[in-house]
Amino acid sequence: MDEETRCVHYHTEIDRIAIRFHCCGIYYPCYECHQEIGCGQPDVWPKERFGEKAILCGACGHELTIAEYLECKSECPQCSAPFNPGCNLHRHLYFKK
Repeated sequence: MDEETRCVHYHTEIDRIAIRFHCCGIYYPCYECHQEIGCGQPDVWPKERFGEKAILCGACGHELTIAEYLECKSECPQCSAPFNPGCNLHRHLYFKK
Protein backbone atom coordinates (compact mmCIF):
# COMPACT_ATOMS: atom_id res chain seq x y z
CA MET A 1 0.00 0.00 0.00
CA ASP A 2 1.32 3.45 -0.84
CA GLU A 3 0.98 6.68 1.14
CA GLU A 4 -2.49 7.36 -0.32
CA THR A 5 -3.79 3.81 0.31
CA ARG A 6 -3.36 2.54 -3.26
CA CYS A 7 -2.59 -1.15 -3.59
CA VAL A 8 -1.36 -3.57 -6.25
CA HIS A 9 -4.95 -4.25 -7.33
CA TYR A 10 -6.20 -0.65 -7.56
CA HIS A 11 -3.54 1.98 -8.09
CA THR A 12 -4.77 4.75 -10.35
CA GLU A 13 -4.52 8.38 -9.26
CA ILE A 14 -8.07 8.32 -7.88
CA ASP A 15 -7.75 5.03 -5.95
CA ARG A 16 -7.19 6.64 -2.58
CA ILE A 17 -9.51 5.19 0.03
CA ALA A 18 -9.23 2.35 2.50
CA ILE A 19 -12.20 0.57 4.03
CA ARG A 20 -12.40 -0.67 7.60
CA PHE A 21 -13.81 -4.14 7.21
CA HIS A 22 -16.79 -4.97 9.39
CA CYS A 23 -15.52 -8.48 10.11
CA CYS A 24 -12.14 -7.57 11.59
CA GLY A 25 -12.13 -3.79 12.09
CA ILE A 26 -8.94 -3.38 10.04
CA TYR A 27 -8.51 -0.94 7.14
CA TYR A 28 -7.63 -2.47 3.76
CA PRO A 29 -7.39 -0.71 0.38
CA CYS A 30 -9.69 -3.24 -1.31
CA TYR A 31 -11.55 -6.53 -0.99
CA GLU A 32 -8.73 -8.37 -2.79
CA CYS A 33 -6.16 -7.22 -0.23
CA HIS A 34 -8.53 -8.35 2.52
CA GLN A 35 -8.90 -11.76 0.83
CA GLU A 36 -5.14 -12.16 0.60
CA ILE A 37 -4.04 -11.01 4.06
CA GLY A 38 -7.22 -10.32 6.04
CA CYS A 39 -9.12 -12.28 8.64
CA GLY A 40 -10.55 -14.86 6.24
CA GLN A 41 -14.14 -14.19 7.34
CA PRO A 42 -15.46 -11.35 5.13
CA ASP A 43 -18.64 -9.68 6.30
CA VAL A 44 -20.48 -6.59 5.08
CA TRP A 45 -21.53 -3.57 7.12
CA PRO A 46 -25.22 -3.70 8.10
CA LYS A 47 -27.31 -0.64 7.23
CA GLU A 48 -27.97 0.20 10.88
CA ARG A 49 -24.22 0.83 11.32
CA PHE A 50 -23.74 3.18 8.35
CA GLY A 51 -23.21 6.02 10.85
CA GLU A 52 -19.84 4.54 11.88
CA LYS A 53 -16.53 5.79 10.53
CA ALA A 54 -15.18 3.14 8.19
CA ILE A 55 -13.69 4.95 5.17
CA LEU A 56 -10.27 6.56 5.18
CA CYS A 57 -9.28 9.22 2.66
CA GLY A 58 -5.76 8.41 1.56
CA ALA A 59 -5.11 12.03 0.59
CA CYS A 60 -5.79 13.75 3.92
CA GLY A 61 -6.46 10.96 6.43
CA HIS A 62 -10.05 12.06 7.12
CA GLU A 63 -12.33 9.27 8.28
CA LEU A 64 -15.80 9.24 6.78
CA THR A 65 -18.86 7.43 8.02
CA ILE A 66 -20.24 4.90 5.59
CA ALA A 67 -23.25 7.15 5.00
CA GLU A 68 -20.98 10.12 4.23
CA TYR A 69 -18.95 8.03 1.81
CA LEU A 70 -22.02 6.70 0.00
CA GLU A 71 -23.32 10.27 -0.41
CA CYS A 72 -20.04 12.07 -1.18
CA LYS A 73 -20.21 11.84 -4.99
CA SER A 74 -16.71 10.31 -5.17
CA GLU A 75 -14.93 13.21 -3.48
CA CYS A 76 -13.54 13.66 0.02
CA PRO A 77 -15.75 16.12 1.92
CA GLN A 78 -12.68 17.31 3.87
CA CYS A 79 -10.04 17.92 1.18
CA SER A 80 -11.99 17.50 -2.11
CA ALA A 81 -9.62 14.78 -3.37
CA PRO A 82 -11.40 12.68 -5.98
CA PHE A 83 -12.24 9.03 -5.22
CA ASN A 84 -12.67 6.34 -7.85
CA PRO A 85 -16.38 6.24 -8.79
CA GLY A 86 -15.81 2.68 -10.03
CA CYS A 87 -15.60 1.54 -6.40
CA ASN A 88 -19.39 1.62 -6.47
CA LEU A 89 -19.26 -1.57 -8.56
CA HIS A 90 -17.95 -3.41 -5.49
CA ARG A 91 -20.28 -1.80 -2.97
CA HIS A 92 -22.04 -5.11 -2.28
CA LEU A 93 -18.74 -6.55 -1.02
CA TYR A 94 -18.55 -3.96 1.76
CA PHE A 95 -22.07 -2.69 2.57
CA LYS A 96 -25.58 -4.15 2.80
CA LYS A 97 -28.06 -2.71 0.31
